[in-house]
Amino acid sequence: MEEEAKNFFKAWLIVLASLCYSYFLASKIPKGIFRFFSLLPIFSLFILLPLSLSRPIPSAILGGFITWLANFKLLLYSFNLGPLSTNHTQKSLIRFIFFAAFPIKIKEKKQKGSFGISHKKVLVPLNFWSKCVVFVILDVIYTYKKHMILLCCLMYLFIDIIFGVCDLLVGSTLGLELESSPSDEPYLSTSLQDFWGRRWNRMISDILRHTVYKPIKSTFENVLGLKWASWAPVMGVMSAFVVSGLMHELIFFYVTRATPTWEVTWFFVLHGVCVVLEMIVKRCLGQKWKLHWAVSGPLTVGFVMVTGFWLFFPQIWRNQVDIKATEDIMSFGKYLKDVVMRVNKLLNCV
Repeated sequence: MEEEAKNFFKAWLIVLASLCYSYFLASKIPKGIFRFFSLLPIFSLFILLPLSLSRPIPSAILGGFITWLANFKLLLYSFNLGPLSTNHTQKSLIRFIFFAAFPIKIKEKKQKGSFGISHKKVLVPLNFWSKCVVFVILDVIYTYKKHMILLCCLMYLFIDIIFGVCDLLVGSTLGLELESSPSDEPYLSTSLQDFWGRRWNRMISDILRHTVYKPIKSTFENVLGLKWASWAPVMGVMSAFVVSGLMHELIFFYVTRATPTWEVTWFFVLHGVCVVLEMIVKRCLGQKWKLHWAVSGPLTVGFVMVTGFWLFFPQIWRNQVDIKATEDIMSFGKYLKDVVMRVNKLLNCV
């Protein structure tokens, strides 16, 4: 664990140096294709960095944060778009680094009215620390009783906790109010559009919306003309799901180091097709016919879990990633305990 921690720290030092280059040098190059080419070495480096790690959780974190999110943010930055191009991030290096390297987003102020709700009720009101406690309990249970529902809950809580750590770190450092949770109770989804677009991992949905969906939609609107422009959103949605599938496949490779089976890619392609079908059905029926949430909710969550059992989780179980991840969590706890004991000894000596 100590050797992996050193490699993880070295990788983040490389990320820091790369983002300093992006801030001080690449930013001086005019936006567009020339800035994009200036960032190509950074894109390549960020793709290779997770290969320097050997454990599932560090590899997944670096792959998700840097290979996916940071690269996509820098891609937008090439054309002076996205969160790295705002005045808020441009005015200081530390803000640029934080917003590039971490999955954070400034909290949007919601106003009362037809388009905003000031106080939202949640079914399961868990804060950051209660999620940590529940995660540890479920992780211990999972070591004795491996079940798909437990794995789904652990994945949901793990993503929320990791993002929450970033929010606490950056929020306390910069004094900003950030989005507190990447997900919005996905178990309450009433449709696949609701699940993928508004409830599950909204940070990924947001970056895909700006880097894939909008450019593809705009391109097809210009190519197809007004007559067929209504199909442009369909092409945008399918492209976003294909890219998401390929990026998940890459992260699975970092974690498993096994030859890709493309099951994960097909999982997202399948869901992309189903979301498109939902869009077409809703367009044809309008508001005339709509399933009650008590029916559509279980159908949606059930479909996600069944297809996940079929295509998403097999690589995890086949390569024992769940077992290795549990070992990582236990090892990290012991490593953290050792670090605290060492610090206490040093303080006592002083």
